[in-house]
Amino acid sequence: MDVKNTGTRAGDEVVQLYVKRLNSAVVRPIKELRGFERITLRPNQTRTVRLPLKGTDLTYWDADKRSFVVEPGTVAIMLGASSADARLEKTVEVKE
Repeated sequence: MDVKNTGTRAGDEVVQLYVKRLNSAVVRPIKELRGFERITLRPNQTRTVRLPLKGTDLTYWDADKRSFVVEPGTVAIMLGASSADARLEKTVEVKE
């Protein structure tokens, strides 16, 4: 994600990565924070922020199986300044 400081002063931004399960078979949080990075930008500076998303970031604890599992299905991946301010969103299909 490219982040640009359009102001006249240096400033900080925290880019946050969230995942949201669409049509999960189990009760899940609405959005799950899976990564973040704080950056400082000079006036008019642009930086690219890359936040890795690993397969283990998509797991949940299955009490019946007593292990972490990845549920197949559609996942929304969101990047933004907060959970209420997603500026980029992409859906992906997770397969078994």
